[in-house]
Amino acid sequence: MKKQLLSTSAIALGVAFAAPASAQEWNMKWGGFYNSHVGYVTVDSDTPAHAGADFDGVDVYANTEIHFKPSVTLDNGLTFGVDIQMEGTNNGGGATGIDETYLSISGDALGKIDLGNENSAGYKMTVAAPQVKGGIGINSPSISGFVPISNGAGGNLPWLFRDSGISSYAEVLANNDVPRITYYTPSFNGLTLGVSYAAASNVAGTGANAGNNFGVNRNAGVTDIFDIGIAYSQSFSGVDLDLSARWGTAESNVAGTSDPEVWGVGASVGFSGFVIGGGYSENDNGGIRAFDSEGWSLGVTYDIAGPWSVGFDTYQGEYNGVGAGSGDAAEYEAYQLVGSRSLGAGVTWAVYAAYVEGTVNADAGGTFGNANTTTEGTLIGTSINLSF
Repeated sequence: MKKQLLSTSAIALGVAFAAPASAQEWNMKWGGFYNSHVGYVTVDSDTPAHAGADFDGVDVYANTEIHFKPSVTLDNGLTFGVDIQMEGTNNGGGATGIDETYLSISGDALGKIDLGNENSAGYKMTVAAPQVKGGIGINSPSISGFVPISNGAGGNLPWLFRDSGISSYAEVLANNDVPRITYYTPSFNGLTLGVSYAAASNVAGTGANAGNNFGVNRNAGVTDIFDIGIAYSQSFSGVDLDLSARWGTAESNVAGTSDPEVWGVGASVGFSGFVIGGGYSENDNGGIRAFDSEGWSLGVTYDIAGPWSVGFDTYQGEYNGVGAGSGDAAEYEAYQLVGSRSLGAGVTWAVYAAYVEGTVNADAGGTFGNANTTTEGTLIGTSINLSF
């Protein structure tokens, strides 16, 4: 499969560079977003690390990035560009603050090729529960900005980024933005196929977020990560339909483990101002982690005539211990109600209420380290969201 993917990519690149090009003007585009939340949170937790702690009160949370996206379209119709994303907070992109960074080549007949540090085709093509703009994002790690639910903050859940336990948007072994090559086909009557390959994982093995590998030992760690995604998007007599399915795997060179996998499906339907949708995903970590995970999202939004939109969504995640911890189990559940108002071009104001809970139901094998504990939080918040 790897040889076929690399051969296909080489042919596509050959086609891209075959046609002559003349000097063109670059479009020096840039943009980004700044989402700022203010909320009042109440937290109840019986984990040992939270003994005597008081997390109730008002806090501020921000999610912000600046994107540099220069591009040029040549006379042959091909567009070459880059996408470099800089985090606005230091805990987003590591010490350098750089998140995703990749080059793209696209054209009507070619489709699109991405080269660089970016998520897989399966991840980017995922359909999940819809959400109106301005909520805190319970189908993601964002809620931990207010509620210390992760075990890293003294809570009781693993809380891994890009993992099915907390989000439909998952990756093989939760790898993230590793050096990767991805090809997307042109749309065929709404049907698109995407295929990705990465040499190594930044979870177990070499590789780093927005960094080069500097050589990959295929006999160590987790290597040769493949992802395939398929998406369908079409409108029929006022009904908008979006479907997705994805699968990914990698080669594990860790003794006593098997190859990790991820898979997922999603769907959404829009009609008369409503959008209803959801998604399901699973991470089988092959024994490289002490647990496997799965989860599903479900949501509905309604676009009220005028500037207002409202929505409700939920995420339900589950962790199951493996090996010596077989029988260990933990759960994540979250619910959110959001009202959002457009104030003008790229400016949205929202109010929301969210409830989240992490529970360790069994831990005889020591998988989670917090047997029979619960960490829960209720958040009433408001946000200003800028998209530019």
